[in-house]
Amino acid sequence: MVAAMSGDLRILIVGDAVGRPGRDALKHVLPDLRKERDIHFIIANGENSAAGKGITRSTADDMLKATVDAITTGNHVWDNKDIFNFIKDEPRVIRPANFPPDPVVPGKGSAIFSIPNTPFRVGVVNVMGRVMMAPIDCPFRAVRGIVDELRKETPIIFVDFHAEATSEKVAMGWYLDGDVSCVFGTHTHVPTADERLLPKGTAYITDIGMTGAFDSVIGMKLESVMDRFLYNLPTRGEVAEKNVKLSGALVTVDPTTGKARGIERVLLQA
Repeated sequence: MVAAMSGDLRILIVGDAVGRPGRDALKHVLPDLRKERDIHFIIANGENSAAGKGITRSTADDMLKATVDAITTGNHVWDNKDIFNFIKDEPRVIRPANFPPDPVVPGKGSAIFSIPNTPFRVGVVNVMGRVMMAPIDCPFRAVRGIVDELRKETPIIFVDFHAEATSEKVAMGWYLDGDVSCVFGTHTHVPTADERLLPKGTAYITDIGMTGAFDSVIGMKLESVMDRFLYNLPTRGEVAEKNVKLSGALVTVDPTTGKARGIERVLLQA
């Protein structure tokens, strides 16, 4: 990893916040971490923030109060009907861009944000994979048009690719290398050890993990999941609460070029 220069931006990307434990972890960790590491901007995935499935106005507010600057989502974005009441009015919450456009599907799949206390702006894009996921428009075609438009406004662009298949995520990283600052994967809730800088200057990691209880099955209580695997019975998952951690990555970016200079995984006890 290349050492950060004094004028570099430090942008933290945080893995899926699961239920109240995940939201509390953001509240307990982020304000101090932001000061200690001089973090300029924070992006967090919030699609599991409401009892492990979906997002509500209240859970989004909790994340924003925890100093999150932009919230991305994924395949559970519509699981709570409350989102239809606020996503149009809350530009800091975005949904996968490869859903049909607003007004057919409410909300936006990308946005440009001012970076506090700097003259710079960052574009944030959310797209969802199709391999082993629900049918949706092509994420590659969707992201290409969005990135081309965002680059007219800023070279600093972060893409949350919410997808199941490792191969699909890796392909997206190579597809966007040199055109965005970072492609990071969410959805599987397990952090991968493949963070790297691609040849043309894009930071990449297949999955940044989850923020929630690690004594669990991807954030859910063991007993609420085991019957599904042992007996093939339908069960309702309950959010776990023990051994809560924040998982993500810290990306260093040259603000003039948008090229990443470094990426390091972050895993902190809450």
